Amino acid sequence: MHKPLEGKTILLTGSKKTQSIVDTIVQQGGEAVVCPLIRTVEVTEADDYERLASCKHYDWLIFTSQNGVEFFWKKIERHQFNLSQLSGKIAAVGEKTAALLERYGFTVHFMPSIFSADTFVKEFPSVSGESPKCLFIRGGLAKDTLKKGLPFPIDEWTVYTTVENKESIDKIVETVRNSRQPILIFASPSAVDCFHKYAVPEIGWNQAKIACIGHITKGAVEKYGAHVTYFPQKYTMQSVIEAIAKGEEM
Repeated sequence: MHKPLEGKTILLTGSKKTQSIVDTIVQQGGEAVVCPLIRTVEVTEADDYERLASCKHYDWLIFTSQNGVEFFWKKIERHQFNLSQLSGKIAAVGEKTAALLERYGFTVHFMPSIFSADTFVKEFPSVSGESPKCLFIRGGLAKDTLKKGLPFPIDEWTVYTTVENKESIDKIVETVRNSRQPILIFASPSAVDCFHKYAVPEIGWNQAKIACIGHITKGAVEKYGAHVTYFPQKYTMQSVIEAIAKGEEM
């Protein structure tokens, strides 16, 4: 029986834990190659505990990524901070971000209809209340979409940063060269930039089809003159795999 991903080699370039996606790809007949082009590193400061304690003064804590949640939680565990001190609401961008928050015991009160910061700034003011006190728990490379787009000021706390992971480049180059139908999945502009910097001089942009999660990531690929083949409307890894399996090309 023919499986939808048979003959396809799918390269996963993100930093997220990908075992469930690997299993999905394999079940559908494809080969999954985990080759993260970025890795995340916690940003720690001497005043981390004070920053945690100040969270109780906010009406909203905003998370736009699983990494933000994970590194925020690391600080909570390290400083043995009592969650009952947090009385504000939680806003999350994306199902996976919300699911991780709930796994750690938080209740998510708002999630935008499309998992992007652009949609968040349009929809959040309708539920945030007037002049809310908000804290955005962010990564070092997060765009300023929230700060510029919301009609009220927000505070920000950078809890992690993203760095290049050049160790995956040789694996990517070799896999693309030796695969019949290689497909690269990008989930962030920083992964795209790393690929362009180190892999493109070896294999160019045209030896593999490109799949993207999110319009910011898609824009990063197109900035280099490359073509995005798979771009689902729902910004999740699962949706990208479904688009590839169904042959929904742009």
